[in-house]
Amino acid sequence: MRKIIRVGVDLAKNVIQVHAVDEHGTVVVARALRREKFITWCVQLPAGCLIAMEACSGAHHWCHKLQALGFDARMIPAQFVAPYRIQGNSGKNDANDAAAVCEAASRAHMHFVTPKTVEQQGMLSVHRLREGIKEERTALINRIRGLLAEFGIVVPQSPDVLRSQLQELLEDASNEIASLARLVLQRAQQHWQELDEHMRWCDERIAAHHQSDERVQRAAQLMGVGPVTASALIATVGDFNQFKNGAQLGAWLGLVPKQNSSGGVARLGGITKRGDIYLRTLLIQGAKAVVLTGKQCTNNPIGQWAQSLRQRSNWYKAVVALANKNARILWAIMTRGENFDACHVSTKHVRMPRPAI
Repeated sequence: MRKIIRVGVDLAKNVIQVHAVDEHGTVVVARALRREKFITWCVQLPAGCLIAMEACSGAHHWCHKLQALGFDARMIPAQFVAPYRIQGNSGKNDANDAAAVCEAASRAHMHFVTPKTVEQQGMLSVHRLREGIKEERTALINRIRGLLAEFGIVVPQSPDVLRSQLQELLEDASNEIASLARLVLQRAQQHWQELDEHMRWCDERIAAHHQSDERVQRAAQLMGVGPVTASALIATVGDFNQFKNGAQLGAWLGLVPKQNSSGGVARLGGITKRGDIYLRTLLIQGAKAVVLTGKQCTNNPIGQWAQSLRQRSNWYKAVVALANKNARILWAIMTRGENFDACHVSTKHVRMPRPAI
């Protein structure tokens, strides 16, 4: 065990596969461990040993535990591990995955995921619950509309209109809604009210995060970035210094174009859509509100730039460009500890010429 310098781990609910190698890359241990025996096995490893795993469910928990024991615990995105599985897609199993993680962790150019703190995980759980409630509420509203349509009742496509008319429709004895269907719709109405209450609770937690965290308040100053987006960004990213520049943050969010370039010819396509879908959706939806409505664009250089870009190309390119610009600005104000200034003019560093010899 003392010869081991690097361990690749494939996490699962009950069984954890480990793949350990020495300094020459020779396999020392390759075995499956029960979940409760994993930490006991890791304690036998040399101090500071590199233990790598895929960034998946439960990975942050294990990283916290291993780092507390003095190990160099790291997480690797799953899409970066797959190319190092020498068996390819046809040979995917726990042992091969652990070996691929171990090999990927040895690369000097590998990008690792920064572990989230317990506070970040707690705030993100509120956002995940809110998103799930929102999807469930939308499905319930569509279900109610479908049931009403079965009896010849069509309500305008607005949740507020449906909410205001539903009780009246249930009490109207002149329509053709069956008695059992009325009971079903009443249950659905009660469920809708419960979901609204759960949504309000989540919004209160996000508002409290906005009030208590100074970084969330600074992020919410940007156009198209409200309290929900600001809270999600701070909780997800945490330390913005993990990115070298704002362009890297934009690429991490999937807001940069795909490339299929060769032979010096650049071919760009749609955005990569990598990274966190939830964050990218929030940024794009916020930018869409700014570009399509012209909100906050009066006497604002960034808003005027977005409107000008919309006129030159099309509205969706302007939306994505504004979302990418917001990501770059967020990186700048967070790493410098400054407030957002819409009139700020960036200056490029001018390299001084070398003196003649």
